[in-house]
Amino acid sequence: MARRILAAAERHFAEQGLAGARTEEIATAAHANKAMLYYYFGDKKHLHRAVLENLLRQFRVKVLAAPKKSVSASERFFNYVSEYFDFLATHPNYPRLVQREAIAAGGGLEWMAREFFRPLHREVARAVEESVAGGEFRPVDPDQTALIALQMTISYFAAAAISSRVVGRDLLAPEAVAARKRMLLDFLDHGLKPEEKRLP
Repeated sequence: MARRILAAAERHFAEQGLAGARTEEIATAAHANKAMLYYYFGDKKHLHRAVLENLLRQFRVKVLAAPKKSVSASERFFNYVSEYFDFLATHPNYPRLVQREAIAAGGGLEWMAREFFRPLHREVARAVEESVAGGEFRPVDPDQTALIALQMTISYFAAAAISSRVVGRDLLAPEAVAARKRMLLDFLDHGLKPEEKRLP
């Protein structure tokens, strides 16, 4: 029951935001009643926080899980980008929920940044720094490179509804998402590696 409520709430909060979502509609979509919603989550604010925490727990497992120590620094970098992309592709509500928190500029953004976003940025920047030091990447700024790589990844999904109308096709269709991932990784490979180390 709690999982059904979380899934329904995630959709409603992504579409309507905290202020616009209605607990009655969430309960109905979850095939539950309001009493059960309040029993499990207390109130709408706590339910919203639970939705974010549930998504970010999955983010931690999928994206922040420590990569194998045997891989090189550049492989670590590309692994992070690849895992982040795959997480976004399978969690379409995530960009909208995060954007809504950013626009609201509430306290939620601070704990998310502290516990999830900063650790990812640090790990990606560290992988870049080590790749530069080891000659795998050309000299680049690690912080800027991490920001560019991560923002290029999430922006595709955050802007997919608008971009799909611009190009006249569904950019969230499986084949479009797969093509975007190939292009993203190829773009980063050619932008960061010395010419002799680029993928063919």
